Amino acid sequence: MEQLHVVVAGASGFLGQALVAELGSRGHRVTRLVRRDPAGSGESQWDPYAGTDGRLDAAVIEDADVVVNLAGAPTVGNPHSKKWARELLESRVRTTHALAVAIAGSQRRPAFLAGNGISYYGDHGDAVVTEASESRGDALLTRVTRDWEAAADPARAAGARVCVLRTSPVMDRRHAPLQQLRLLFKAGLGGRIGSGRQYMPMSTLRDWVGATIFLAEHDTVSGPVNIALPEAPTNAEFTRALAAALHRKAFLPAPAAVVRPAAGAMGPELLGSVRAHPSVLLEAGFTFADPDVASLLRTGLAG
Repeated sequence: MEQLHVVVAGASGFLGQALVAELGSRGHRVTRLVRRDPAGSGESQWDPYAGTDGRLDAAVIEDADVVVNLAGAPTVGNPHSKKWARELLESRVRTTHALAVAIAGSQRRPAFLAGNGISYYGDHGDAVVTEASESRGDALLTRVTRDWEAAADPARAAGARVCVLRTSPVMDRRHAPLQQLRLLFKAGLGGRIGSGRQYMPMSTLRDWVGATIFLAEHDTVSGPVNIALPEAPTNAEFTRALAAALHRKAFLPAPAAVVRPAAGAMGPELLGSVRAHPSVLLEAGFTFADPDVASLLRTGLAG
């Protein structure tokens, strides 16, 4: 595989750090976009909140083969806070739009891997959800992901290859949500949420990184891409598997009537059902290292 120049926004985050490390190990050159003064040649300063151009160095985008956006405010926060919800949306839309405009204005028009979320689909019950499925409902994260995806339109309209990374929760003991769930279950406080029948899309860190690099390296893939287990578990199945992996019992269910008011804007994420299937990745030839919940937990809890 020829060396690529990959520009990454959000490189300091959990996913970004892992992606940058793996890109480097595969021989690709990485430039991190940072908002502080650059620390070296591998960094370039930008400010996505300063006008539509994001104060990007046009030469960096012109030299790139692929631009990846993982920037955005944390989804972990106060789900009852309007400020949190506003920052969740604005941070994603502004960064995506600034990069899309820069790509559209370049001569080379590098590929754009635009971070996004599996919440785009909304609650689909037990129906299998592929990249061709519609977006339903008006839950907070569903609305955010719609605007987030639309922010990439300038790059798409200019003819750049755009992949929308519809990322499911990445399960790893060092990071939410598995970090908190592990502690909860180890304390004997785990249990299903609501009916437990809702499907939970998820993936491991190594599969998320592998899938993202696969998309960077394979220029035949474009459009929305689900990054999720080929076999999504229900909440009840995940609860049983996690309890077994931690050698604990999970006997404290959280009724939907309690979850809805307590979780606020995040309630639909806990009680809604998204049986996501990574059709695009599988059809393109990507192989998941962790295709089911058992393998996911072995990997996610290791270390």
